[in-house]
Amino acid sequence: MNYYELLFTVMSAEDHHSDLLIDELADMGFDTFEETDFGFKAYIPSEDFDKGQVDDRLALYNDMITFSYEVNLIPHKNWNEVWESNFKPIEVGDQIYVRATFHDARPEFPYEIIIDPKMAFGTGHHDTTCLMMSSMLETDFKGKKVLDMGCGTGILAILAAKLGAANLTAIDYDMLCYKSTFENTALNHVRGVHVICGSKEDIPEEEFDIILANINRNILTDQMERYSEVLKPGGEIYFSGFYEHTDLDIIKESAHKNGLNYISHKTSNHWVAAKFVKV
Repeated sequence: MNYYELLFTVMSAEDHHSDLLIDELADMGFDTFEETDFGFKAYIPSEDFDKGQVDDRLALYNDMITFSYEVNLIPHKNWNEVWESNFKPIEVGDQIYVRATFHDARPEFPYEIIIDPKMAFGTGHHDTTCLMMSSMLETDFKGKKVLDMGCGTGILAILAAKLGAANLTAIDYDMLCYKSTFENTALNHVRGVHVICGSKEDIPEEEFDIILANINRNILTDQMERYSEVLKPGGEIYFSGFYEHTDLDIIKESAHKNGLNYISHKTSNHWVAAKFVKV
């Protein structure tokens, strides 16, 4: 698969301006991002790239942000080399260490997660993934039945398993993410994860104790009713993939309409992970 790389230069002193552009690009199918000294890089499969759509969507920010971008085609044979060269291990507190197969192990961390660095979103480098993992450390997963929506590389499902979850379902609409989750659960010796390529219509008719959904605001609000239907009374749901000052109130309102009570949230660089409980 060929990929397009969009190299953005962002002339702004506001850190969240790049995040606004990244959020818009993620909603268009861009699945990998890398910060640079002058902005960021964004990657998308070549068949999904529509420059006209990008220009139209980002034009909404022309009065707020001064930015430019150039487009580069990355042939399939060069993609893994590019991605691996940019993949750095990450740490969440002193509890979680996320690394690739070509990094050394760090046995001093209680929870080590190995992610094969392919194109699937969710390596742990994005603020939302780190926020979700931090929230999960404060949650009792022992013996729980868990649904991971928009699972990406399977990183949250893998952590849930390591935290003691007894039953796991991981869903993503992207076939690459579907395959990546299978591979990464095997790398981490996690068994019994039911991986599904699909969306809200493919959520099993079961009840879950905990739901993890790190996607984006529009998808979360669209799927909120279905999440509530399959979450047990008293069950916990964790949302991320959106901003504090523009999106959190919208998520709270949608959740409230579907019987989900807001409990708390964490922030990092204007991104949010929020906890709700079903009434």
